[in-house]
Amino acid sequence: MDEQVVAVSTDKVTDKVTNKTPVRNTWPLYVLFIAVAGVVGAVLAWGFLSESLAALGIPDPGPVTTAGLPFLRAAGWILAALSAGSFMASTFFITPRKTGDEGTNPSYLNKAYLSVDGSIAARTGAVAALCFGLIALLMIPMVMSDLSGQPFSDAIQINNIMIAFQQVALAKAWTWVAVFALITGAAGLFSKRWISQPLLLVFSIIMVIPIGLEGHSASGGNHDFGTNSLLWHLLLMLLWVGGLMALIAHARRIGPNMDVAVKRYSIVATYAVIGMTISGIVNALLRVEFSDLFSSNYGLLVVAKAVGVVVVGLFGLAHRMTSIPKLEKNPRNATVFTRIAIVEVLVMAAVTGIAISMGRTPPPAPLQQDLSVMALEMGYSLEKEPTLFNVFTMWRFDLMLGAIGILMLAMYVRGLVVLRRKAKKWNHLRTFWWVLGCITLVVTVSSGIGMNMPAMFSMHMIAHMLLSMVVPVFLVLGAPLMLIMESVDPGEPGRPGLHEWAAVVADNPLTKFLLHPAVNTIQFIVIFYALYLTPLYETMVSEHAGHLIMNFVFVISGYLYYWEMIGPDPKPEERTHVSRLAWLVFSMPFHLFFGVYLMQLQVVLAEDFYSQLALPWPVDLEYDQLVGGGIAWASGSFPLIIVFGYLFRGWFREERTNERTYEKRAQETDFADADEYNKMLARMNQGHDLHGDYYSETFGERSGEAARKDKE
Repeated sequence: MDEQVVAVSTDKVTDKVTNKTPVRNTWPLYVLFIAVAGVVGAVLAWGFLSESLAALGIPDPGPVTTAGLPFLRAAGWILAALSAGSFMASTFFITPRKTGDEGTNPSYLNKAYLSVDGSIAARTGAVAALCFGLIALLMIPMVMSDLSGQPFSDAIQINNIMIAFQQVALAKAWTWVAVFALITGAAGLFSKRWISQPLLLVFSIIMVIPIGLEGHSASGGNHDFGTNSLLWHLLLMLLWVGGLMALIAHARRIGPNMDVAVKRYSIVATYAVIGMTISGIVNALLRVEFSDLFSSNYGLLVVAKAVGVVVVGLFGLAHRMTSIPKLEKNPRNATVFTRIAIVEVLVMAAVTGIAISMGRTPPPAPLQQDLSVMALEMGYSLEKEPTLFNVFTMWRFDLMLGAIGILMLAMYVRGLVVLRRKAKKWNHLRTFWWVLGCITLVVTVSSGIGMNMPAMFSMHMIAHMLLSMVVPVFLVLGAPLMLIMESVDPGEPGRPGLHEWAAVVADNPLTKFLLHPAVNTIQFIVIFYALYLTPLYETMVSEHAGHLIMNFVFVISGYLYYWEMIGPDPKPEERTHVSRLAWLVFSMPFHLFFGVYLMQLQVVLAEDFYSQLALPWPVDLEYDQLVGGGIAWASGSFPLIIVFGYLFRGWFREERTNERTYEKRAQETDFADADEYNKMLARMNQGHDLHGDYYSETFGERSGEAARKDKE
C-alpha cells in the first residue's frame, strides 16, 4: 500500500540526513493488525458459539461461517479504520505542495496538489476502502448463513443472496457498505489534489455507518440510545485507530513535519478516548446490569474491552510524555513514537476483535422488559398526550444531535475565549444567535417534541420546521467560520491549519455549486416534496436510522439555504440583497403550497406504522395530518417572512451605502457628474443631436470628412 521507492523521494531523504534510519514498508504491519483483530474475534466467537446458537435457536452454520464471519468483520473494521485514518492524514496531518500564493490567497488549498507523502496516504486509504468493499460483498452471504444456520456453500448461491437482499436487514446494510466503500476507493485512486481529500474522508466515515445502525443496539428497548451511542463509539474508534496507523506509516517512510502531524493527531485521540469511554459506558449500561459483568460471557467481554481501552489510553499518555517532546526537538526522530504506536495499535486490534465477538454473543436478558410495540419500534414508550406546555417537561436526551449541539456551543465559547485573550472585538449579537441556535437544537430533539416526533405526524412536522427553518437561521447568524478565522492565526507558509481549512470551507467548488441560488433553492424545496410526496416518508419514519438521517438532512439543508440568504460568513460569491430577495420571493409560493397540499391530502401518510403504535390516547390520524399541514403552512412562512424583512433591511442599507458613496465622490469632484448630467438634459431640451455634439466636443473643429471617419 505504500512503496519504499516512492517514499524515498520525499524531500530526497538519505540515511545521512535521517541518522541512518531506513525507510521501511508498512504493509506487513497492516497484515499483522488485521490478523490480530480477526483471530481474536474468531476465537472468542467460536468459544461462545453454543450459547449464541441456543439463544438464537438456529443450527450450526459450519466452521466457515463460525470462524469466517467474525474474522472478516474484524478485518473489515481494521481496513475501514486504515482508510479513514489515511484520508485524515492526507487532509490534516500531511501538508500539500506549495502553490506559491500561500500568503496572499486564504483558500489556496483549492489549487494545491498532494505531496508525495500525501499521495501515498491517499492511495493507502483508497486501497483499504476497496478491500473493505470486497469484504462487505462477501459478508452478504456470510450473514445469510449465520442467521439461517445453512452452510456458507448454500448461502452463497444466487437465490439465497437475493433473499438476503430482500429480507435480511443486516445483509442490506452490508450492501450499502460495499457501495460506499467501492465508490470511495475508486475515487481515491484518482485523487491528486488536496481539495478532494476532505470529501474522501467524509465518505470513508459514511461507509461504516450502515453497520453501526444494525446489531444488538439497533433492536429492542432503548435502541435509540443504543444506536446513537454505538455510532459515536465506532466513528471515534475509526479515527483513533486509523489515524494512528496512518502516522505509523508516515513515520516509517520518514515523512516531513512529523511533529505537527503527531500534535494534531494527539488532539483527535484525546477527544476520541473521552468520547469512546462515555459512549461505551452508555451502551454497556443498556445491555448488562452491574451484576452481569462477571457472571455472563457478554459481561466479561464488556470488561475485557473496557480494560483494553484503558490500556490504549495509557499508551496515548505515554506519547504525550515521551514521544511528543522528543519529536519537538527532532521531528525526524520518530523511533520512540513508532514503537509505542505499533504496540498501541496491536492492543486496539485485539479490542476490535473483542468488540466483534460481542456482536455474536447474546447479552443477558434484562430484569424488566418493555415489549410494547412502541418500545420495540421507537425504543421507548409514551405515556402522556403532548400539549403546548408538557412537551417542555418531558425529556429524553438525544445522544446524537443533542450531543452535537452541546459540542458546537462549547467550541464556540472556546473561540470567544481565544478572541478575548487576543483583545479582539466580536459582535455579541452573533454570540446570542449561536447560543440560541444550539439551545433550540438540543431542546427540539431532546424534549417532548423530539420524543413524540416518531409517534405523531403533527409533532414530526413541528420538529421538521424547527430543524430546517428555525435552528439554521439562528446558527448561520452566529457566523462560525468568521469566528474561526478571527480566533485562529494563519499557519506558516506551506503548513496550513484551522484558519486555512475554514477559508476553504467558505470558498471551494462544491460550496460554490451548492450555494448557487438555483441549486440552493431547489435542494431546499425538493427535500419537502420528495419526502412527503413519495413512499420515502413511510420507509424513513418506521426506522430509527430513518429519523436520524431525516434530522441531519433537515439541519444541513436549512443551514445551506440560509447561509446563502442571510449568513454573514464569507461565501464563494456575495450576491446583492435584491438578487437574494428575488430568489426568496420565487421560493415562497412553493413553501406555502406544500402546507396547503398536506392539508388537502386524502391519504394518511405512514398509516400502518402510526396505527400499530397503539398510543395510550386516542389519535385521529386524518385530523393529526391536517394539523401537521397547517403547522407546515404557518411555521414555514413565518421564518421566510423574517428572512424577507432581514434582506429588505439589508437592501435599504445597501442603497444608503451607495448613496453616501456617490455623495462623497460628488463632493470630491465638485459635482462634476451632476453638472454634466444637467448639461446633457439641457441639450436634449434644445433638440440637439447628442451624438454629434459629443463628437464635435471631442474632436474640435475638424473637417466634416475627418469627423465622419472618426465616427466610423
